[in-house]
Amino acid sequence: MAKIDAFFKLMNEQSASDLHLVSGQPPALRIRGEMERIKYKVMENDELKAMLYEIAPEHKIKEFEETGDVDFGYEIPGIARYRSNFFMQRNGVGAVFRQIPEKIMTAEDLGLPNVISKLASLPRGLVLVTGPTGSGKSTTLAAIIDVANRTRKDHIITIEDPIEFVHKSQSCIVNHREVGIHTRSFSSALRGALREDPDIILVGEMRDLETISLAIEAASTGHLVFGTLHTMSAAKTIDRIIEVFPSSEQAQIRSTLADGIRAVIAQVLLKRVDTNGLCAALEILIATPAARNLIREGKTHQIPSVIQTGRKYGMQLLDDAVMELLNKGWIGADDAYAKANDKGRFREFLKDPPADFTEA
Repeated sequence: MAKIDAFFKLMNEQSASDLHLVSGQPPALRIRGEMERIKYKVMENDELKAMLYEIAPEHKIKEFEETGDVDFGYEIPGIARYRSNFFMQRNGVGAVFRQIPEKIMTAEDLGLPNVISKLASLPRGLVLVTGPTGSGKSTTLAAIIDVANRTRKDHIITIEDPIEFVHKSQSCIVNHREVGIHTRSFSSALRGALREDPDIILVGEMRDLETISLAIEAASTGHLVFGTLHTMSAAKTIDRIIEVFPSSEQAQIRSTLADGIRAVIAQVLLKRVDTNGLCAALEILIATPAARNLIREGKTHQIPSVIQTGRKYGMQLLDDAVMELLNKGWIGADDAYAKANDKGRFREFLKDPPADFTEA
């Protein structure tokens, strides 16, 4: 048993999502979205480095010492997997660990709308799950892949950095590939995947032009591709993808993306006030002909209107989802205001509304 495993045990007992270990500070846990110090001594650099190096693969230690930061996965069988990041900072080494539960929560467990589960049965196209770091994108994607794994007879390839949720092959054959261990990069893995007879491809992060381009190409050539971006709404997601390309190529990409996109899910996590835990608010865009036309014509600013009029297809705006959670009494007004896109809708619920600095 590694020395650091005691912290992971505490993390599990406290239902924490993240563990922070930083030289020059006591350890801390993120519980229900907030940082809480552990009653433990200030960690010295040499002590922490020895603790961290005990669980890191040799090639990852070498990469960390050369570059100053590294990602990898760590697992305690029967408890959880952890997405690990080491980094150098002013006082020495630091590390953050995100817990990935061993058990994959189903769409039903998460309370996801039915339309989300139906995305697992799409024959082809691009589905994007977006949101800020720590918003539950991986959990939502894992639930969708789980539906496909149980109900289809296909080949699923996941490309991640590092591997998070591990799906055991059920009706599908599932292969997990980790960037830096099983493949050089997201783009090289995607290029290889197109020759590996996949039906479904999960791209853990669409972070550069080449990866985005290959994902769109895969979706346009008969594959079902799931990917993630760090954007806050469906409209901004489409804009982000287009803006990655040189201006001379953007008209062509708009057309290709309009043909290939199937859905965009933008989500945030909010702290529940009626019980312990968190809940998700989702914006859902389904690629109807009207939505495709807006993408093709560069009128993404009109996408919220399409979402508002597309409820019969399962569409919803993020702010409507947040308002529903607020009306149910699941979340507080302050959190609703902080996470909403149109904050004006939620000012009336605040006891002490902040000054709107945008009007200054």
